[in-house]
Amino acid sequence: MKRHGVRCLLMGGQACVFYGAAEFSRDVDFVLLAEPDNLKRLQSALDELKAEIIAIPPFDESFLNSGLAVHFRCNASGVEGLRIDIMTVMRGVDPFPMLWERRTTFAIDETEVDLLSLPDLVKAKKTQRSKDWPMLQRLIEAHWFQHRFAPTPERIDFWLQECRTPDILMELAKLFPAQAASIQSTRPLLDAALQNDLAAIEEGLEQERHAEVLADRAYWEPLREQLNRIRRK
Repeated sequence: MKRHGVRCLLMGGQACVFYGAAEFSRDVDFVLLAEPDNLKRLQSALDELKAEIIAIPPFDESFLNSGLAVHFRCNASGVEGLRIDIMTVMRGVDPFPMLWERRTTFAIDETEVDLLSLPDLVKAKKTQRSKDWPMLQRLIEAHWFQHRFAPTPERIDFWLQECRTPDILMELAKLFPAQAASIQSTRPLLDAALQNDLAAIEEGLEQERHAEVLADRAYWEPLREQLNRIRRK
């Protein structure tokens, strides 16, 4: 991807590994800019990988822009069987140019790898899939333990808005009560954290998860129907 100049960001399980939340993943997920020149660069990279379309939909800009993912399987020597999933639009996640501006870059063996920023990755993980929620919790826990002794206003807001570990939420509310109180209107369970009410926090976390699951199902309902129409055609 880097060699062919594809403007894309790593996401999914591989990105979680970079952020310190290990997850076994058999595929590589990218969000990318769906414009003709960038898609041509992507096709060049896929050609080098001898990647073939698997499943549906076909590799077409219109399907990417509608919110569907396009799936490939590699056949080149050294990457046989590797699956690559490409997306452009995700529920609750900003358009690609904004994601690109906020990206995180890691270096591996003198190669830079561009990832979704952690807050954007967390948003992308709020799906109806049950496996995403433990990973989402671990992502934020890892960030908290890495940076707890170097809090910034941005980090404090992120932890208070997204943390899903009751004990850490109560500690955050104790350490940063003013910030917690200022944003509890957007996250009501912070009131329970300020009151050190474990049961209410756990109930609030489940309510948040349930609301996101329902929203994700509603978002994907027309997309699944679109996939069914493609299959029938």
